[in-house]
Amino acid sequence: MNDKPDTSAFTRPNSYVGRTLSRAGAKRAVAGRGRYTDDVSLPRMLHAAFVRSPFAHARIVSIDTSEASRQPGVALVMTGAELAKLCTAPWVGTLTCFPGMKSAPQFPMAVDRACWVGEPVAMVVAGTRAEAEDAAERVRIEWQELPVVADKKTALAAGSPVIHAELGDNLAFRKVIDTGSVDAAFAKADLVIEDTFEFGRHTAVSLESRAVLAQYDKGTGKLTITTSSQCPHMIQRVFAQTLGVPDHRVQIIAPDVGGSFGLKIHTYGDEVATAAAAIQLGRPVKFIADRLESFVSDIHARENFVKARIAVAKSGEIQAFDIDVLSGAGAYSQYPRTSVLEGTQVLNVTGGPYRHKHYRGRASVVYLNKPPSSQYRAVGHPIGNTVGEHLVDRAATALGIDAIEMRRRNVFPDDGYPATTASGVKLKDLSHQRCIDTLVERMRYFELRAEQARLRKQGIHRGIGIACFIKGTAPGPHGYYGMGGAPISLQDACVIRLEPNGGVICSVGVTEQGQGTDTVMGQIAAAALGVPFESVRVISGDTDAIPYGGGTFGSRAVAIGGEAVYQAARDLRQEILQIAGVLLQADVSALDIVDGTVVDRAGGAKRLPLAEIGRIGHFQLAELPRGMQPVLSHTRRFHLADDLYIFTNGIHGAYVELDVDTGFVRLLKHWVVEDCGRVINPQLADEQVRGGCVQGLGGALYEHCIYDEAGQLQNGTMADYLTPMAAEMPDIDVAHVQTPTSVSELGAKGVGESGTGAAPAVVMNAINDALLPFRARVTTQPITPEVVLTALGKI
Repeated sequence: MNDKPDTSAFTRPNSYVGRTLSRAGAKRAVAGRGRYTDDVSLPRMLHAAFVRSPFAHARIVSIDTSEASRQPGVALVMTGAELAKLCTAPWVGTLTCFPGMKSAPQFPMAVDRACWVGEPVAMVVAGTRAEAEDAAERVRIEWQELPVVADKKTALAAGSPVIHAELGDNLAFRKVIDTGSVDAAFAKADLVIEDTFEFGRHTAVSLESRAVLAQYDKGTGKLTITTSSQCPHMIQRVFAQTLGVPDHRVQIIAPDVGGSFGLKIHTYGDEVATAAAAIQLGRPVKFIADRLESFVSDIHARENFVKARIAVAKSGEIQAFDIDVLSGAGAYSQYPRTSVLEGTQVLNVTGGPYRHKHYRGRASVVYLNKPPSSQYRAVGHPIGNTVGEHLVDRAATALGIDAIEMRRRNVFPDDGYPATTASGVKLKDLSHQRCIDTLVERMRYFELRAEQARLRKQGIHRGIGIACFIKGTAPGPHGYYGMGGAPISLQDACVIRLEPNGGVICSVGVTEQGQGTDTVMGQIAAAALGVPFESVRVISGDTDAIPYGGGTFGSRAVAIGGEAVYQAARDLRQEILQIAGVLLQADVSALDIVDGTVVDRAGGAKRLPLAEIGRIGHFQLAELPRGMQPVLSHTRRFHLADDLYIFTNGIHGAYVELDVDTGFVRLLKHWVVEDCGRVINPQLADEQVRGGCVQGLGGALYEHCIYDEAGQLQNGTMADYLTPMAAEMPDIDVAHVQTPTSVSELGAKGVGESGTGAAPAVVMNAINDALLPFRARVTTQPITPEVVLTALGKI
């Protein structure tokens, strides 16, 4: 990378970088012409249904599949033990970068013991889904119930049942960060605030559930899997390794995806079983998870209990944080991404925006008889941000310092980078001060405070919340997956080529999930090349047609994949100009490409359309000098060279009204100012932030997978599991401060999780601000009316 990157493609008139364009597939989707996995139907296709454990922990004494096998339309009945024989080895969801981490081996379906309600135990494959489900009811299983561990607070207690005896206890992993002298800092502090926090388990509830269609060609040995996935190459690698099919004979196709949010970066046993059935039968097999089984088979997240305290001087200077995190995973560590990253990230980001020197964080991740937990949008950040920002607010209130002023006194200054947080996170290219100033202006913060005071006198209780954040995006190969040995690519690539008609094909490893990735990649390519956006076709989501890459997760698509596109397009542009220079007998430096035509850089006179370059470069090679070999196709890869992440930052504001008689919260307005570096498509960036906010507010106010002491999910339907609806959401005002990252020439950072990561923190601070006159506060999420009324002492 050059010390001074060429940014002319971003600054030229009418550049596609920084311009709002509608998502390329939006019209097709709203017209009902989307093509999702369940829309794909193949000749001789069969359907899979699963028998799942009704118990949170039970031994499989026996399974009788004879009656099920005799049912109409049934082609195959397979037990977990039979599937295990087809697998090369069980999964073990550990990473070597987490020393001391342990997890029990896990096969795709339970073999001799089921460890959560919903774990697949047997599969029935039949001509229709209804036939498969009917036959599944005739699989006879004799169970021996075993003791259940459902409460994370007792999972490590003496005498607690141990889920996996070979592990010795229920501890998956423990991590400690300690800068030293933390107790001394608290002893000397003028003010110490401490509190406890409870975060409820929830899940992604994507509009499209998990879906897989597997077909196997016995003649060629090729396995083709169409699936709603964020990471086609990771899925390819894991399925190949698990089922013993060579990688190059496994094709993964991710068509339109109806939401993912981290849910679809994981590997699930029922999906592997579906592929195994296709191999066994030599016929296509489809499995579409219904909503009921999704609740008990999709990954979960966010179940954490935190004790935390903050040490502050009278001046408002934050001196130390001390936090203790207890994270409830599921029965296994999810393969291959593990279930311990959430607790680790809580330690990394708590208090992250601030300059304090002393920090101690302890995280313990424990196994429970529940579905495995793992990476879900903004992993760990909603928890860490909520804990840190709540303590900062309480300290400000105790010292009589305004919430905005408290943060101004403590954030890293915009001219103070590079910097390192007390937790050891390396930061650069951030803008807390500019974000705060922008938020104050957009909120009309001090006018809002005056309005709040007037209304409070009238018995109307409104609250104003503030929450700063940092967010790790675009993980690099020196981070957890790369150093931990996971089969996950931390680089991404682009292959871009000029067609004979002057059109451009741009193949990328990152995937389209409905968020507009393909559109943004097309904008970057068009801007770098100097061609109309309509001349670029982006291909993604098919491992037979795209370069190897990590896919879409961790807000990496534009920051990593976009940089690969920019570099590849720049290389193609340079070759086109070199060919044009030969044909026109002109100096390359005197030429430019504008709107798909080679022009004179000085004056802009049109010289040669790209269609002519394509025609000559592909067909009429004799018109070029002897020995000149056009390529007209360029591949570039990009990964972070040194950094673990590209960090972003920002600040949220919230205005709420609280009904102190019913406990209901009305969301009046929400503001976000964030710094995602160079913004490629403002509208799509805004909508990513807004969507993330809604998801974060859902977790803060509504969403909760409620389990009883027997490990049974109590609200596994959409009638009982609450999600945010449009009518309940506030207007969300989004603004961007653009500090291009210095690790790439494009300068883009991630944006997809900035809303989710801090929305729970800011809404809880706003509710607590409304509760101040009552000397009450809430520290439990979701913040239901019951939680509010309990804090008020009314129930």
